[in-house]
Amino acid sequence: MNRSSPRSRLAKLKLMVQSPKNQTLNLSTITLTSRRAKQQKSIELSNSAVKRRITKSLMQPSKKKNTSLFGQKGELVLPLLIDSTINYSSISAQSTHKINRSRKRISILSSDCIDCEIPVTEKHTPNLKTRSSFTDPVQIFENLDLPITPSYALELFSPHMSLCEQGEILEYKEIWFLGLGAKKPKPNLNAPNQGMDDDKGDYTLVSGDHIAYRYEIKDVLGKGSFGQVVKCFDHKQQEFVAVKIIKNKRRFHKQAAIEVKVLELIKANDPNDISNAIHIKDHFSFRKHLCISFELLSINLYELMKSNSYQGFSLSLIRRFALQLLCCLKFIYEHNIVHCDLKPENILLKQSDKSGIKIIDFGSACFENEKMYTYIQSRFYRAPEIILGIEYTKAIDMWSFGCVLAELFLGYPLFPGENEAEQLLCMMEMKGTPPGSLLEISSRKNMFFDNDDRPKIVPNSKGRMRYPSTKNLADKIRCNDPLFVDLIEKCLDWDPKERIKPADALQHPWILESINGFIKHKRRSRSKGEWISQ
Repeated sequence: MNRSSPRSRLAKLKLMVQSPKNQTLNLSTITLTSRRAKQQKSIELSNSAVKRRITKSLMQPSKKKNTSLFGQKGELVLPLLIDSTINYSSISAQSTHKINRSRKRISILSSDCIDCEIPVTEKHTPNLKTRSSFTDPVQIFENLDLPITPSYALELFSPHMSLCEQGEILEYKEIWFLGLGAKKPKPNLNAPNQGMDDDKGDYTLVSGDHIAYRYEIKDVLGKGSFGQVVKCFDHKQQEFVAVKIIKNKRRFHKQAAIEVKVLELIKANDPNDISNAIHIKDHFSFRKHLCISFELLSINLYELMKSNSYQGFSLSLIRRFALQLLCCLKFIYEHNIVHCDLKPENILLKQSDKSGIKIIDFGSACFENEKMYTYIQSRFYRAPEIILGIEYTKAIDMWSFGCVLAELFLGYPLFPGENEAEQLLCMMEMKGTPPGSLLEISSRKNMFFDNDDRPKIVPNSKGRMRYPSTKNLADKIRCNDPLFVDLIEKCLDWDPKERIKPADALQHPWILESINGFIKHKRRSRSKGEWISQ
């Protein structure tokens, strides 16, 4: 290989410098510098072209016939907006933008062409109308086509979800609501149930938060020893419901499982919903709490009495209530169910302006051959066999029914005992002492009677003394309808075996007056073209 001498190479270089075709040294400078500067210049030129083409496409009307927001196949398309905050020099010529939950990527910039429209074809992609929607998680969720999957929920909203939610959401197949705008409690590993419960085992409720990613918490309807009842909006069925949230305690979970079993049996045997018993909608576990959803009803009979200044109701209205209650008691009686807590608070109006009612709260209920507890019922409506410690039957519900009938007429409880001892004295004051046959099988007789079976008379907190057989039911109720008093008397028989049964009570003359009157009224209404509904 021939090499030129240094002298000849220097001569050639001088000729190149003196040549008129190379009047500047800038070209040799570019050639001798690094490739990085050349690539940077190329990118700047490319981005300048990008801006011009996008601006032109936005400022000039499309030459296509169809200028709507829908593409050739009915796909929704959105304009690509220019944002002055974006550094276009940092965008690769092959960059992509992820906009849907299927993890597919739609090209925005390519080496071949620039598109100023992005087709949005994924089912669950939000219809974002303004740029502010991109940063508002609540608005984004409201524009989704529900339900969405847990993975998609995490993809869109994980920054707005707690660590607990990010883990538990994967256990659900469908996501209907996230409660993104709610002020949720922060997890606390040292608190009960990681900060989800209070010290009594009740779930900490937050208005606007979700239950099981489906129900939106609206209001608290009631609280009790069992837990809480909450008014919720069911985003799946698009209706308001009542959700019972059982305490996070083992013994309450066990009883709630029996309640679900009873409710499922009622629903299965009452397909036409004519038993006047509450119907369960669903049951599930959420954060260690058993939850039961029900149809949402109106106010209870105690609240109705309160709104009437505790004046009591007319016999015609009480008769309508009594007929429906007996139908429900007959239904559960036939299925060996004992309600165990019948009282005005557990009898709800279906609608605020109608007399139709339903019995609720089967939380203390049991099957007659599967009793869990020996001490049940609210005190004012408690049957004597419960107080005396005698094995109980379905007859305890009929005692409660008689107490409820009297209270609906009086406006206040028939037997208002301050405690268990006075409760029994209230009964004896009106009905005399229990028969010896009951006292013989009583396991708690010594608490209320001496060795000669005489009642122990003790004063109440006001110093009042109650003595057996000093009053009678008719004088107490002061009702001019003897049939009404007679029905109550038959419900309040000391002996459970002699106490009137629901089927027999439905044949009682006072109830038959209601049925006959209803039939006559219905016939008259039909003849006038009217419609009667409870």
